[in-house]
Amino acid sequence: MITWTHIQAAQERAARMLEQAGIRITPDERRNIEVAEFGLADLEHTGLELVVSINIDRYCAKELILFPRQTCPEHRHPGLATGAGKMETFRCRWGRVWLYVPGEAPSDRQGEAPAGSEPYYTVFHQIMLEPGEQYTLPPDTLHWFQAGDEGAIVSEFSSTSRDEIDVFTDPRIRRIPEIVET
Repeated sequence: MITWTHIQAAQERAARMLEQAGIRITPDERRNIEVAEFGLADLEHTGLELVVSINIDRYCAKELILFPRQTCPEHRHPGLATGAGKMETFRCRWGRVWLYVPGEAPSDRQGEAPAGSEPYYTVFHQIMLEPGEQYTLPPDTLHWFQAGDEGAIVSEFSSTSRDEIDVFTDPRIRRIPEIVET
C-alpha cells in the first residue's frame, strides 16, 4: 500500500525529472502522474511513474519515468480472446535504461533484481538504451527494465495498454495500487 503523501512526493519528483529533461507536460498531466508501486511498498527500488498521453482501442503513448536504479518488475502482456497481446516500443529520451528479455545473459549485466525479489527475475538478455535509441517488444514477451544511476525517461508507443491483465512473474505484485489515507 502507498499513501497519498508518498504519491504526491513521487509525482513531484517525476515532474522535476521531466522538466530537467526538457519534456513539457500540462498542469493536468502533472496532477495525474500515475505512480505504480506494485504493492511491494518499495517504490524507490520497484516502481514506475507514468504520464499517459493517449490510450485508446488502437494505440497508446506514455512517458515512463524511472528514478535512479528503479525497476519495473518482470512481466508480460498477454493477448485477449479478441486479439494479440500488447506490442510496445521503448524509446529512451533521457538517462540510461537496461531492458531485459529472453536470451543469453551478458557476463557484465548492469541491472540487478531488487533485494528480496531475485527469484522473480528470470530473463537476462540485456539491451542498453541511451537517448535516441529504441527497442520493440513483440506481444507476450517476458521483460523487465531498470534505470541507470541518474534515472531514465522512456517514451512508450504501443498497442492498447490493459495494465489490469499484465502477468507479473512475482505473485505478490498488484498492478492497480491500494492507496491509504495519511
